[in-house]
Amino acid sequence: MEKQNEGSDCLLRKKDAALFAWPWENLGNYKYLLYGPFLAKVIYSMYWKENMEEDIWCLHILILCALRGLVHQLWSTYSNMLYLVRTRRVSQEGIGFEQIDNEWHWDNFLILQAIVGSFAYLNFPSLANLPVWDVRGFISCLILHIGISEPLYYWIHRILHSPHLFPLYHWHHHESKITHPFTAGNATFLEHLLLCVVVGIPTLGTAFIGYGSISVMYSYILAFDFLRCLGHSNVEIFPHSFYQHVPLLRYIIYCPTYHSLHHQDMKTNFCLFMPLYDLLGNTLNTASWNLQKEISSRTNERAPDFVFLVHIVDIMASMHTPFLFRSFSSVPFSTRLFLLPIWPFAFLIVLSMWLKSKVLLISSYNIRGRLNQSWVVPRAGFQYFLPFAAEGINNLIEEAILRADRLGVKVISLAALNKNEALNGGGTLFVNKHPNLKVRVVHGNTLTAAVILNEIPRDVNEVFLTGATSKLGRAIALYLARRRVRVLMLTQSTERFMKIQREAPADCQKFLVQVSKYQGAKQCKTWILGKWATPREQSWAPSGTHFYQFVVPPVIPFRRDCTYGKLAAMRLPKDVTGLGTCEYTMGRGVVHACHAGGLVHHLEGWTHHEVGAIDVDQIDVVWEAALKHGLKPLYNSR
Repeated sequence: MEKQNEGSDCLLRKKDAALFAWPWENLGNYKYLLYGPFLAKVIYSMYWKENMEEDIWCLHILILCALRGLVHQLWSTYSNMLYLVRTRRVSQEGIGFEQIDNEWHWDNFLILQAIVGSFAYLNFPSLANLPVWDVRGFISCLILHIGISEPLYYWIHRILHSPHLFPLYHWHHHESKITHPFTAGNATFLEHLLLCVVVGIPTLGTAFIGYGSISVMYSYILAFDFLRCLGHSNVEIFPHSFYQHVPLLRYIIYCPTYHSLHHQDMKTNFCLFMPLYDLLGNTLNTASWNLQKEISSRTNERAPDFVFLVHIVDIMASMHTPFLFRSFSSVPFSTRLFLLPIWPFAFLIVLSMWLKSKVLLISSYNIRGRLNQSWVVPRAGFQYFLPFAAEGINNLIEEAILRADRLGVKVISLAALNKNEALNGGGTLFVNKHPNLKVRVVHGNTLTAAVILNEIPRDVNEVFLTGATSKLGRAIALYLARRRVRVLMLTQSTERFMKIQREAPADCQKFLVQVSKYQGAKQCKTWILGKWATPREQSWAPSGTHFYQFVVPPVIPFRRDCTYGKLAAMRLPKDVTGLGTCEYTMGRGVVHACHAGGLVHHLEGWTHHEVGAIDVDQIDVVWEAALKHGLKPLYNSR
C-alpha cells in the first residue's frame, strides 16, 4: 500500500510540471465558451459593419476548428466500426474507460491553435488578405514541411522521450496504450505549444515569402490532422503492396502499424509522418514493415468465446454506439439535446438497415483470457411488434447463431426481445431446428429472475406481479410461492393462471392469487412489473410502494411518493479488460442480468441450452455460480 501511495504522489508531482496543465482545465465543458469572442466578432461584423473583410479571419478560424473536429470524429467513427476493421486492427485489445477518460478533452489543442492563430492575424494584418489560391504556395509549404517541420518534430519528440522530460510531460500521451484518433490530440499544454511551431512554420512561412493563400492554410492544416489521425487510428489501411511495389514510399509516409509500434517500443519510430528521419537518426524499428505486411494481409479474426446478441432499443438509443460518439457511449444512455438534430438521420439509417443488413459486431471485452463480444441485430424495438417483421428478425437471429457455431463460439446469449416468447419461444425455435449446434444458446433469464428475487427483502410477505405468464413472471411467482410469499398475479387468462398454479407444490398453491385489474393490488407495497404500466395503472399503488421491474424499456417513474428499481443487472468482475462502452442505461462495468447469465453459463462450462421456460430449481444454482465468478449484484436485500 505504501508503494502505491508513493507512486500516486509521484504522479501528482509530475502533473505539477510547468506548462503541463491546460489553462482552462478547470472549466470542463465550459471551455467551449472560449470560442465565444470569435463567434461574437463574426456576428458583429456580419450585422453591424458594412463588410466583414477585416474580421474574416475569425470566420476562417471557426470553420477550420469545426472541420478539424470533424476530421477527428470521422476517423474515430471509422476506427470504432469493428464490424468493418476488426481483422486489420493493429492491437486487438479494446480501449477501456480509463483511457477514454484520459482522452476526454482531446480537442483542447483546437482552442489553443485558434488563440495562437488569432495572435498571428492581429500581429500580421496582411494574413487576412491572402488570395484564395496560389500554386506556388503548395510547393513552398511542402518544402518547408519536409525540410524544417519534419526534422524539427523528430528531434522535439526524441527530446521529450529523454529521461528528464518524459516523466514530466510525454508520459501523459503514452498513457494511451491502444492508439485512437483522439490520442493524437491528447498531450500536455507544453507539447501542443511546440506543435504550434511545427504547424506554423509551413503555413506562416509560405505567407511571409509571398506565396500564402487561404487554400494552402486549409489544405495543410486539415492534411496535418488527417495524417495524425491515420497514424493513431490502430487500423492498418495501406495494403502491403503499396510499400512493396514502390519501396521508397515506406520512408515518405508512415502507416498506423508504424506509429503503434512507437507506443509499444518507445525507443523507435519518432517521426512525424516521414520514416526517412527515423532512418537517418537510426531509430527505425526494423519490425515495422514485416508487422505491417502481416496485419494488412490478415483475413481471419480471433473467434470470440462468448457472444451477447442485442438489438436496437429505439432510435435515440441507436446513437449510443462507440462508432458514433465514443465519449457518449462510455456513459449510461440518456436522451440528450445534442441528439435531437441527428434523430431524423438515425431514423433513416434504421429504416435502410431494414432493407439490407446483417448482424454487426459493436463492442468487445476480455475476461480471464476469453474474448467476449456484443453483436447487434439491426432492428429497433418497435419492429419486433410488427407481425410481418417476425420472420425476418428470426432469420437474422438464426444466422447469428449459425455464424457463432461456425466460428467456435461456446455460448451465445439472447438479449431482451431477441428471446421474446411470441417471437421464437425464448430461443427454442433455433435449438429445435438445429439439434446439432455446438454453440450453447442461452436466454439468461434464470439469472435475471435470481437478481430480482434477491433484491426483494426477506420480510416481504406479499407482492403484486404483472407479466405473470411470461418466462420470468412464471418463475418469479413459483419461487416466491415456495418461499411462502403471497403473489397477486395480474392476468386475464384463468387458464394460464391455473397452469402456473398447478406447477407449484400443493402446499404452496394457495399463495398464488389471480388478480384481473391493477386496483386489486392497491394495498400491496411491493410491485414487480413485467409489462408496461401507465401513469393511471401506477396510481393504484399505495404511497411508499417500490416498483421492481423486468420490462424493456423500463417504465417511466411518475410517482414521487414511490421508489423505482432499475432493470436487473450485475457488475462484471474486476479482471475485465478492454471494456469502454456502457450497456444501454447500465453504469460502467454493469451489464443486464441476461448478459451476466450467459457469461456465467460460459464460465461454468455448462453444456446445456438455456431456452424456453425457466427451471425454478436452477435459480439458486445460477445465482451462486455468478457470485463465485466475481459478478456482484447492484442491490441485494437478502
